Amino acid sequence: MSEQYDLIVVGSGAAGLSVALSAASGLRVAVVSRGVLGLDGATCWAQGGIAAAIGSGDSPGQHAADTIHAGQRLNNKSAVRWLAESAPDVIRWLISLGMQFDVVNGRLALGREAAHSFPRILHAGGDATGAELIRALRDAVARQPQMDRYEFTDVCEILKAGEKAVGVLARNRRGDLIRILAPNVVLATGGIGQLYCHTSNPSEADASGIALAQLAGAETADLEFVQFHPTALAPIDGDGNPQLPLITEAIRGAGAILLNDQGMRFMAAAHPQAELAPRDVVARAVWDQVSRGHRVYLDARPLANSLRARFPNLVQACHQRDIDPRVQLIPVVPAAHYHMGGIKVDLHSLTRVPGLYAVGELACTGVHGANRLASNSLLEALAFGKALGERLAQRGPVAPITRVDPPAGHAVRAESANDQMVLARLRQLMWNDVGIFRTEDGLQAALHQIQVMERRCLSGAPVLRQLLVARLMVEACLRRRESIGAHFLASPAMEFSKPAHGQAVA
Repeated sequence: MSEQYDLIVVGSGAAGLSVALSAASGLRVAVVSRGVLGLDGATCWAQGGIAAAIGSGDSPGQHAADTIHAGQRLNNKSAVRWLAESAPDVIRWLISLGMQFDVVNGRLALGREAAHSFPRILHAGGDATGAELIRALRDAVARQPQMDRYEFTDVCEILKAGEKAVGVLARNRRGDLIRILAPNVVLATGGIGQLYCHTSNPSEADASGIALAQLAGAETADLEFVQFHPTALAPIDGDGNPQLPLITEAIRGAGAILLNDQGMRFMAAAHPQAELAPRDVVARAVWDQVSRGHRVYLDARPLANSLRARFPNLVQACHQRDIDPRVQLIPVVPAAHYHMGGIKVDLHSLTRVPGLYAVGELACTGVHGANRLASNSLLEALAFGKALGERLAQRGPVAPITRVDPPAGHAVRAESANDQMVLARLRQLMWNDVGIFRTEDGLQAALHQIQVMERRCLSGAPVLRQLLVARLMVEACLRRRESIGAHFLASPAMEFSKPAHGQAVA
């Protein structure tokens, strides 16, 4: 038996819910989520804000120019212009849904983050923008009668009829395989952070969406461009959880600075914009300090009087580690944060597989180029998601699916202890050789080890998805011969020694 819909959305973060909400007025929609709808992805963790050129003196043109500059001019300029021009409408739409942005004297508060030429970042609850965004989207979803939820359901394969995507094969919470059919399938499954041993991403951001799309025949693009956030809260010794609490960039915009364990402020010598340099520059500078045996700290003490009000998530995360950021330095380490690459799509979010779309961090629209401008990620997810949902709704319902090819056999079995061991090894391999600093020798060695792990894994092992995407990423890194943006190739002549896995978080 199969359930029939007009649209299936896989993923329930900002991108997925934007598609579903915008389409639900005219279509019957199914939202498939690995956990609780809206709470199983990266959006609810987002501390950064949403960029929009709505302030005095600012313009969408300047927003676009900043985006292209940060992206090292490898951006799709048409996509950038459309995104920047769409941003004010996205903010108005969110306000109409009930999202409560921070205000000052009755006006929307606008912050400034790295590489932005104007204050244009809207926040909610200080550093709790993602949580407030998801609240507003979930409340709006609850008002939609045409939307069915499949929670605690993992998509195993994209179903096809010939070349066209016509649904998904999924495993529900009872462990049963089910078919959900629709002429439009949208993937919105987030990023790849869980491929690294230190990340700001939750467990769901494990690259499965890229694997699903690639196995269905979609193309990938820019997989080598992985953004590492320079300031994640350093983990406690012995904590094996890859996800680290993020310390929002906005705190550096407000005046916090980076110091090493000798009290030296090193960013002023690394870049003219110091702590507000592009993220890849800051992350490399922090990592360089770590590689030299230093610990790195964020000094937020100058903001002591406003920390609790402006950055409540930071204060809470620090207190859980017995750190008072008002009087103590905050230990930080870089962490895999955002993937500029992903499934290649056109300006309408369509992959090369008819009927299969991708939005959000999973998709490569070309907006970000080689490096993402801060706070453009939620904007991209919302703008492209909303536009796609509206386009699909305008087409209206279509005829039910009457033909489905047999599954190709990509359905995954239950995870085993061996899968966890392989994934742990892969994470360390990616961190050491496909991380902030890369070398050709390291990439070649990583490729060989990943291929060996792929051959040794049993058919249907869940970790095969991660190994597939990791291999594609390494191959993309090897094709990109020059250092640009978030892809940094260290030359043999550079004086550089990668810290050991344990040293990286000292």
